[in-house]
Amino acid sequence: MVGYKFMGKAHSHAYKDVGMFFELDADVSMQAICGRDKDGVQAAAEKFGWSSYETDWQRLINRDDIDLIDVNAPSNAHKEIVLGAVKAGKHVFCEKPLALTLADAREMLQAAEQSGVKHAICFNYRFLPAVQLAKQILTDGQIGDIHHYRATYLQDWLADPDFPLAWRLNKEVAGSGSHGDLNAHCIDLARFLIGDFERVVGHSKTFVHKRPIPASSQGLTAVASDETGDVTVDDATSFLAEFKNGAMGTFEATRFAYGRKNYQTFEIYGSKGALRFNLERLNELEVYFKDDPPHLQGYRTILVTEGVHPYTANWWPPGHTIGYEHAFIHLVYEYIQSIVNGSDFAPNFYDGVQCQQVLEAVDQSIEKGAWVRVEEV
Repeated sequence: MVGYKFMGKAHSHAYKDVGMFFELDADVSMQAICGRDKDGVQAAAEKFGWSSYETDWQRLINRDDIDLIDVNAPSNAHKEIVLGAVKAGKHVFCEKPLALTLADAREMLQAAEQSGVKHAICFNYRFLPAVQLAKQILTDGQIGDIHHYRATYLQDWLADPDFPLAWRLNKEVAGSGSHGDLNAHCIDLARFLIGDFERVVGHSKTFVHKRPIPASSQGLTAVASDETGDVTVDDATSFLAEFKNGAMGTFEATRFAYGRKNYQTFEIYGSKGALRFNLERLNELEVYFKDDPPHLQGYRTILVTEGVHPYTANWWPPGHTIGYEHAFIHLVYEYIQSIVNGSDFAPNFYDGVQCQQVLEAVDQSIEKGAWVRVEEV
C-alpha cells in the first residue's frame, strides 16, 4: 500500500477484516505499507497491522512478495505509481479520482489493459447494501423509466475561512476541489445506477481565496501556521446533466454547507415510483411505488440489515447496522475474488476514465458558459 493517512487507514481496515467475515478464495497478507515520512509510516505499519514498511514506492512495487499495489496517496502521485506498478506486473487498486487529467487517466487505463493486470478504482459507495438494493430495484424496472436523477454531496469542513490550506485545496496536488473530490462519487453512482451522461453544463465558485498554510495535517483536520497561501480549486461546483437514456440530472457538491458532515444523497424519480438515499443514514433506502393501494401510498423506509439484502448476511443479526468502513470491505472482497477467479470487476480504470470525462466536460462547460457533450471531451 502507498499512503497511510485517512484513506490508508480505511483501506488497511478492509484488508485486515475482509477474511474474518467473507469466504475468500485466497489468503490476504498485508506485506508492506509505504510513505515518505519514515516515522509516520513505521507507526502506521505497526498500528494498522502491516508486516513491514518502505519509504520508496519504487522499492515497494518491485518486491517479489507483493502481488497487489494499493494507491491512496494524494491525487498527483497516482499516475506515476500506477504506471510503475503496472509495468512491474502488479494488480492495482487506486483511489479516486484516477488522475489529475482525462489524458492521464486514459494513459493509465491503456497501460493496465495492455499489461493484463486487474485494475480497480475506489468508488466504494457502490458497495453499500442500500445502493446495491437500489440498483436491483432499478434493474428490475420497479420504478419504470427514469425521468430525474438528483445528487448532492455536501460537507462543511472547509466552511470556516480560517481552516488551513490543506492539500485538497491545491490544484497541482488535488486536481480540483469539491468537484473532483465529491462530484466524482456522485457521477460514478449515477453511471452505476442509471447509465452514461450525454451532456452537461456547470457553475463553480471559490468563496475563500487565501487560507493559513498548515503546520500539520491529518485526514480532514489541520493546524494552522502564521503564513497564508492561495486556494487554487473550487469550493463548490454544481451542474445540470442529460443522460443518454433521456433522464435529467442535477448535481451539487460543496464543502461550505454548515451542518452537513458527509451528506451524499441521490433521488431517482421514474414513471412508476422513486428512490431516495442519504449516506448519513446509510442503512436505509426510501422507496415509493405509485401502484401501491391509495391508502398505503407514501415513502417507505427499508432498513437494509436483513440477510436478504446485499452483503448483510456476512455481518450481524437483523437490525444490527453497519457503517462507512464496510463499503471498503465489500469492494476489497469483490476485487480480490476477481483477481483469483479471473472474473470481471467494476468499478475499474474504465469507470475512472468515464468519471474523469464527465468532470472535465463540466469544467469545459464552465469555461465556455455553454452545454458540452461528454463524448466530445
